[in-house]
Amino acid sequence: MIKYLKYSYQLKKQIKLGLFFLALVIGVLTVYYTSTLANQLKAEEVKNMELWAAASKAIADPEVDIANLSFYDKIISGNTTIPVILAYENGYLEYRNIDSSIVCDSSKLNATYLRMKNNYDPIVIHIGDGIKQYLYYDDSILLQKLKFYPYFQLGVVGIFLLISYLAFSYARRSEENKVWVGLAKETAHQLGTPMSSLLAWIDIMQEDRSQANDVAFSEMRKDMSRLKTITDRFSKIGSDPVLDELNIVEVIEKSVDYMKLRSPKSVDISLEVQHQIILAKANVALLEWVVENLIKNAIDAIPKGEGFIKVKLTIEDDKAVIDFKDSGVGIPPSKFKTVFKPGFTTKKRGWGLGLSLVKRIVNHYHNGIVYVKESNLNKGTTFRVVLPIT
Repeated sequence: MIKYLKYSYQLKKQIKLGLFFLALVIGVLTVYYTSTLANQLKAEEVKNMELWAAASKAIADPEVDIANLSFYDKIISGNTTIPVILAYENGYLEYRNIDSSIVCDSSKLNATYLRMKNNYDPIVIHIGDGIKQYLYYDDSILLQKLKFYPYFQLGVVGIFLLISYLAFSYARRSEENKVWVGLAKETAHQLGTPMSSLLAWIDIMQEDRSQANDVAFSEMRKDMSRLKTITDRFSKIGSDPVLDELNIVEVIEKSVDYMKLRSPKSVDISLEVQHQIILAKANVALLEWVVENLIKNAIDAIPKGEGFIKVKLTIEDDKAVIDFKDSGVGIPPSKFKTVFKPGFTTKKRGWGLGLSLVKRIVNHYHNGIVYVKESNLNKGTTFRVVLPIT
């Protein structure tokens, strides 16, 4: 199960990258293919306009054979899609495939004429005696739609990928939840059985009392109490824990003091509290776990085990804010969110569960947030936990 947690993240990351590159390839191919079709259609329309101009010139020629007039007229009337304006130098002569609302409004007609003039060079028709006609035209409705088609298709592909991503993310979260619950319950079960047996043996051994045994039994009971706390924590991961209104300052102080006694002397752990009472809905066992995991993570990040960890507790914007600042190796900005993923770790023997547990406890059970506030490589990192207060 741990192996699954450790390597599934990389697989999911590769799937996301695969989806992104698939969308990129589809987008590039769509734009390229559609642009090719649009260029071919545009070339055909230009040829049709040249043919249309030739037919118009033939009809205007008084010497044209009457038998051919119907043929030229069919060419002209056959254009039902390309907007056309046939004009003299001093005015318009004929319009085709232009909306009647535009033709009836001189300002709109002039705007259409200017757009045609800017889009394509007019075809000059010489009809004799130095008289010229100018054929202005624009893209057909089909060509205009074809130009916008790639964006429409990309939008459809984008929506499909978005739906796929959301479905994938939902399935991934559900899968992670199942793994967490199974891991937590199995751990609590595995710890619970030997604990019960050890407690019974301690009671039996205490019958043979001596001063040396009293010290040993006292320390053994402390360790057993610690194991019970760990079991209690894991059992709460698999279900909704009970949140009580309490002064989290006392919980933080107790946890920091506990970690001071069990951390290397070369690591200076300090606590700064700006308010003696900060009431919030919290679970003591889980909140202590958050503090311990963040301090352990900071200790592991400090090179050669020599540095400092500063814990600061205050109130900002009606929220309890807990900062954990260390003098460790730092985290690249690209990994600010990745460090909270199950199975992600930079340590050779790590499981990558500590920060993921922290996020689950803070976000899911305490309606708070935890994130990397700031980090500089080889200078240190600050994790921030924000909890709602009552």
